[in-house]
Amino acid sequence: MRVLVVGNGGREHAICWKISQSPLVDKLFCIPGNAGIQNIAECVEFQVDDIQEITRFAKEKAIDLTVIGPETPLVLGLADSLIDEGLRVFGPDKKAARFEGSKAYSKDFMIKYNIPTAQYGVFNKAEDALKGLNRFNTPIVVKADGLAAGKGVLICENRKEAEEAVIDIMTKRQFGDAGDRIVIEEFLTGTEASLLCFVDGHNIIPMESARDYKKAYDDDKGLNTGGMGCFSPNPIYTKDLKTYIDTHILSNIKKGLRAENIDFRGVLFIGLMIENDEAKVLEFNVRFGDPETQVILPRLESDLIEIMMKVVEGNLKENDLVWSDKATVAVVMASGGYPEHYEKGMTISGLDFVDEEIMIFHAGTAIKDGQVVTNGGRVLAVACLEENVEKARDKIYNNIGKIAFEKMQYRTDIAKL
Repeated sequence: MRVLVVGNGGREHAICWKISQSPLVDKLFCIPGNAGIQNIAECVEFQVDDIQEITRFAKEKAIDLTVIGPETPLVLGLADSLIDEGLRVFGPDKKAARFEGSKAYSKDFMIKYNIPTAQYGVFNKAEDALKGLNRFNTPIVVKADGLAAGKGVLICENRKEAEEAVIDIMTKRQFGDAGDRIVIEEFLTGTEASLLCFVDGHNIIPMESARDYKKAYDDDKGLNTGGMGCFSPNPIYTKDLKTYIDTHILSNIKKGLRAENIDFRGVLFIGLMIENDEAKVLEFNVRFGDPETQVILPRLESDLIEIMMKVVEGNLKENDLVWSDKATVAVVMASGGYPEHYEKGMTISGLDFVDEEIMIFHAGTAIKDGQVVTNGGRVLAVACLEENVEKARDKIYNNIGKIAFEKMQYRTDIAKL
């Protein structure tokens, strides 16, 4: 098979890493890739939102399966464009991608199909949103409706912060067009968990559980990020909780997809807030999570390409997924100043000196003058698969000091149970 992966982050490096292990794959391409991906795939310098060029390339190269990593090309309709050319795609079409492309749409879907979630309001004008804040107690959650690279969710401790968030998003356009509309939600208490599911148009089959860390700094301080670390499995995901999620969330999502005639084929990411063995949905994403992918795929013992083909063909079964009983931890190394202002082009050293069992997934990296350099906010995810979370965590932090680049930052409390 000839496989194309679209994307350039740590998630796509982990996907390429897993796909490259499949005996079914003869040739692997990645658009545009990064300094780590280029070691296992042929990287091609197109932008992920260049739908026309990616479609032309996939057709020209007779690609057997295109795997779309990031949300932007999914929301823009890359899957639709490829399918129109008779090509096979792992990733939902534009209609299904609205679950991530519009937070208001996904919230309306949850309410319509009795999926437990926070109370909310949707507002198209700043003045209406400011009045709407009266409906909520503090803390208050203010969200840009559209795509904002994982940074469009603001948790406001008081009314003043909430008002500033509304103005920043809707008037000052902090997230551009993503702030044309906003969602205001009640703040949920509990413990967050991530649940990624394969969806084949008929079945929703969960992967192993994970927990990520959104805040930039230790002890959940600082701004929200795309994710600063992760571990799997998540101990909060008990048998009782699994039953609750199957009954109240997954079954209702299936009903909703059927009723709305949504043919979803790919990954549905469900962000959950857990309390007292019950769960409420925080958000939907329509692709593998980042950095969840970097801890979940190392635990997958099945052939990822076989799974993806069954998803595309609509015949995936639960026993197609075989998981390791081991645990994975990943710590993200980021550029100083992330998620706000940061510099690029810092030389990265020490990548060849880590222990053999350490996996390094490149995110924001590039090659300059023969050296690996930083090229984004999140630079690397340093991961380890071990007997348990504690051993994996210890090995990562024992190795992470061997890697260096100017102004690097990372959390020291990932998976500290």
